[in-house]
Amino acid sequence: MNIKKGDTVEIIAGKDAGKRGEVLRALPKVNRVVVQGANQRKKHQRAHQMAAGGRQTAPEILIFDAPLHVSDVMLVCPKCHELTKITRHRTDTKTVRICRNCQAEVDA
Repeated sequence: MNIKKGDTVEIIAGKDAGKRGEVLRALPKVNRVVVQGANQRKKHQRAHQMAAGGRQTAPEILIFDAPLHVSDVMLVCPKCHELTKITRHRTDTKTVRICRNCQAEVDA
């Protein structure tokens, strides 16, 4: 997977197409990423009562960012600020991701 936690991506498909955000979590086993402020879902939480005279929790609506498939997002180069595919360049010690547009290192 070419996208990592902390990368800035733009959503290219779906209801949030055109939004940019930071990757909060990368889930490589299922090819999904969680992008900040995108693909928001609501979960209705029921009220719960604690045992033995404890306090009761109030019902609430939780809003969270659901995972997107990695094919629905595209990396934004930190140098040229354009959507890009990446290529990998291997040195003796490590592998570096490189922007195909401006040839800058993405892992800076």
